[in-house]
Amino acid sequence: MIAPEKVQYWAMKKEKENLKFRVFLKMNADEDELDRQFLALHNELFADYDCSKCRNCCKRYHGSIPASDIEKDARYLKMSKEEFIETYLGELDDEESYNTRNKPCDFLLDDGNCMLGDCKPQNCINYPYTNQPGRLLRLWSVVEAVSVCPIAYEIFERLKEEYDFKNKQFHY
Repeated sequence: MIAPEKVQYWAMKKEKENLKFRVFLKMNADEDELDRQFLALHNELFADYDCSKCRNCCKRYHGSIPASDIEKDARYLKMSKEEFIETYLGELDDEESYNTRNKPCDFLLDDGNCMLGDCKPQNCINYPYTNQPGRLLRLWSVVEAVSVCPIAYEIFERLKEEYDFKNKQFHY
């Protein structure tokens, strides 16, 4: 498995290849089969992976808190809703979520855990979304995740092997 601090470097080196592989998948992969492949690899690789040792996603993105979670999260941190928003969050966006004020995410603790504990937003729990259906339609987000998450990087590399991509010549 690639080290968290090296994933961005290697993803950048493979950017053209990854984009070509994305196109290859769009043109050749069966949507249901690709979802099964992503899910199987996701489950295998995350089974023994400790995300708190990486947290590239928390370091590289703002956190996103759904407006519907604000009261629960504030209560968890023993704050008022207003204090929680004022301390940690920016403006409400069009999707009815608040972004954290800072990158790394304001809720990332020094030990790699999330200050929100069990109240961590579902979008954070689901990242890099490699276990979600519809991967064929969302391959741009996968290519982006490859540069952040060692698991997403490994999944993409293994899929290239499964499709024997490196031994095929494609001109786009």
